[in-house]
Amino acid sequence: MEIIMAYDLENRLVIGVSSRALFDLTAENEIFRSQGVEAYCRYQVDHEKELLSPGNGFRLIEALLNINKISGQEGRVEVIIMSHNSPDTSLRVFNAIAHYGLDISRAVLASGASLTPYLEAFHTDLYLSADEADVQSAIDCGIAAGIICCDEIKTYDSQKKISQIKIAFDGDAVLFSDESEQIYREKGLEAFEENERLKAEHPLNQGPFAKFLKTLSDIQNEFPSEQAPIRTALVTARSAPAHERVIRTLRAWNVRIDEAFFLGGITKRDVLKAFGAHIFFDDQAVHTTPASEVVPSARVPYKQHDKLEHKRDP
Repeated sequence: MEIIMAYDLENRLVIGVSSRALFDLTAENEIFRSQGVEAYCRYQVDHEKELLSPGNGFRLIEALLNINKISGQEGRVEVIIMSHNSPDTSLRVFNAIAHYGLDISRAVLASGASLTPYLEAFHTDLYLSADEADVQSAIDCGIAAGIICCDEIKTYDSQKKISQIKIAFDGDAVLFSDESEQIYREKGLEAFEENERLKAEHPLNQGPFAKFLKTLSDIQNEFPSEQAPIRTALVTARSAPAHERVIRTLRAWNVRIDEAFFLGGITKRDVLKAFGAHIFFDDQAVHTTPASEVVPSARVPYKQHDKLEHKRDP
């Protein structure tokens, strides 16, 4: 008798994605909000043969899955649909997955139940969703997660082939903890800069996306720098003298950041467009909202016990 080995998620980049982050479900979500779950379910079943259009996270997921086509990287990326849909209403999503040729075969269909236990069970490295409550719960459990901007579906040069995936991160409260940002909020810019100068050689604590960055860095390190399928950027409102602690922190973590932008309060939108980010993660809507006009963007909420009144990034 043939023995079938269990599928191991170790050493894989595991991405959980909601159906609304992957496909354009704007109209369907409005039905859910205005008419309730039963009307939504009826609509999905009645229209399950109608093709869904790509959503704002589609191109990123498609490009990440293409890493599996690189020699030596087969099966490196695992994408799992994480949905509140019931199994009965899920066929439309699976039909769209098949139509677009996405190599996605696994799904959690929770029929309205919390998705967080399953994010943990699948050892999820990143969760993308348009649902703030789901993302908040994931963040509170230590899982990198972002609320992808889906108020308006954009194509973001959908006809252009992605040869290298570009992922951009804010620093404080995303890659790093918000310890320094709290000093800025409570005592102002001068105190923040003095703190960073004095602690320049003390690495910052890890933020919610530190582990995800390290996983990306591990993939990058398997390629010559000019051939890596992923390119990363730090896009932060920090500037000198607060830059040194950031650089030393990344060095201490032994992770790779390909490009860094210390903007000192300059808008991030144009830099992100020039970088060509396929996703940008930031903790504040004041940055993700304008950025989402030019690149796919996702807001990273604060842990519930860390929530404070925010001004802007230091």
